Amino acid sequence: MSDSELKTSNFIRNIIDADLAANKFAPRRWSGQPGPAAQHQASPADAPRIRTRFPPEPNGYLHYGHAKSICLNFGLALDYSGVCHLRFDDTNPEKEEQEYVDSIVAAVKWLGFDWGGHLYYASNYFDWMYRFAEYLIESGNAYVDSQSAEAMRAARGTLTEPGADSPYRNRTPAENLDLFRRMKAGEFADGAHVLRAKIDMASPNINMRDPAIYRIKHAEHHNTGGQWCVYPMYTYAHPIEDALENITHSLCTLEFEDQRPFYGWLLEKLAQGGQLQRPLPQQIEFARLNLSYVVLSKRKLLQLVEEKHVDGWDDPRMPTLIGARRRGFTPEGFRHFAEMIGVAKADAWIDMSILEACMRDDLNASAERRIAVLDPIKLVIDNYPEDGEEMCAAPNHPQKPELGTRAIPFSKELWIERDDFSENPPKGYFRLYAGNTVRLRYAYVVKCTGCAKDAAGNIKSVHCILLPETKSGTAGADSVKVKGNIHWLSARHACATEVRLYDRLFKSEHPGAGGRDFLQDLNPDSKRVITAQLEPSLQNAQAEDRYQFERHGYFVADRVDSAPGKPVFNRAVTLKDAWK
Repeated sequence: MSDSELKTSNFIRNIIDADLAANKFAPRRWSGQPGPAAQHQASPADAPRIRTRFPPEPNGYLHYGHAKSICLNFGLALDYSGVCHLRFDDTNPEKEEQEYVDSIVAAVKWLGFDWGGHLYYASNYFDWMYRFAEYLIESGNAYVDSQSAEAMRAARGTLTEPGADSPYRNRTPAENLDLFRRMKAGEFADGAHVLRAKIDMASPNINMRDPAIYRIKHAEHHNTGGQWCVYPMYTYAHPIEDALENITHSLCTLEFEDQRPFYGWLLEKLAQGGQLQRPLPQQIEFARLNLSYVVLSKRKLLQLVEEKHVDGWDDPRMPTLIGARRRGFTPEGFRHFAEMIGVAKADAWIDMSILEACMRDDLNASAERRIAVLDPIKLVIDNYPEDGEEMCAAPNHPQKPELGTRAIPFSKELWIERDDFSENPPKGYFRLYAGNTVRLRYAYVVKCTGCAKDAAGNIKSVHCILLPETKSGTAGADSVKVKGNIHWLSARHACATEVRLYDRLFKSEHPGAGGRDFLQDLNPDSKRVITAQLEPSLQNAQAEDRYQFERHGYFVADRVDSAPGKPVFNRAVTLKDAWK
């Protein structure tokens, strides 16, 4: 990874620089075990200067927005010689699955980042969280509320009116502790009680109006099984996890800004009671990724999958990282994209064309060139021998001569693109039409003599004659000047291959804008499956091999459906932005 990819100027970097200059986060020894005992006194020998984390909830597949967060958290840790943790915030057993855990691990690895052994689960801290909850009860900072969810909601108040105290708010610490322990023991049904922080029901920030921190859920957990029937709320668990792991800078998207006061309140209460040592982590919010022509809502992505508008979570049209990988997008392209858009404090829209351009730039530099004819029609060279055959040399990459050349077979009958011939050419058309000459790329100049049609008047083949002295690479190659240059493949040698032409999933810049159903904005032409003619060497392409198909764009051998000797190719991105 280049220095430029790691050193994007942003306001978070300015905060870190100031914190380091003030020695705000003195180096502390990390014992590998969470909790206050792990938060040792400062030790000059300890290496990490900052500690960040990427904390996904394992209830879905990562999307493009997560890629921005991954690049930010891991990139800052790398740049400051720090550490970034991968942590699963698995506090909701009803929605989380091991399948999602595995997919997240694979996605972060694919993007090129390593957590160096720092892989953690919120569920591994449930004992600590429960003990801290008991401390809050004993210190008068939490109470068990026995109201219904509807009653609690009604008493919460509005943005302009304060909330009302719960009738159970003044239970004694002993009463609350007894009820909470009985909740843990499984004596009560789901929803019978919740544990709430005791803060201020008149706070102008609704999130500080005695938020719930524990609820009863009789549900199996993917990591702890049936050990627990009370589970912490995410807003309670998250700051504790950060503190136990000695996180210095907890980076969140802007929707968590209103939660920052509770984040600070909770950690201060625990630190004041000696439950946590200082310095405490700080939460910093940044703008999430708002990308045009996609939806990044988990609910909407799930709807797309469940209602079969797409072919699954890894459909190349989906804005998931597994979908992007299958489409042929690259980790380098995502890292370049994250660097280019930077990190801001305010929400803004990023056009999809910027992400596509980043992928195009990376693929242009890395992908070898090959020839594919996507809409084939026969070109017959009437003055070439029936059994004639020769090899033409083509560069594997025009900007990288060190990659050498490859041999492409040439014969009497070739495949060309259907739109490279016209019976009635428009002005400025320099390809094949009766009487015109063009160069067959890497081969000869030919002169078109016309076409042959079937009984229905459909063109069956185009005919031409070859000018033998004009072969590329010979002394006479430039003896005939032409304006047109088309690609081709020997019909005898080309391999017929399934190619999937993917485009944007939505036709609207902002799907669902104005209150309409976002499904109304689906692009009916987002996937087209064709049988194309490809260079014979591509028959041996391995899954995830990427190429530029000359004149057509960048393609990848599908990682799921490709088989030995029978690849399937997906279009990642066109050669230029052609979206309208």
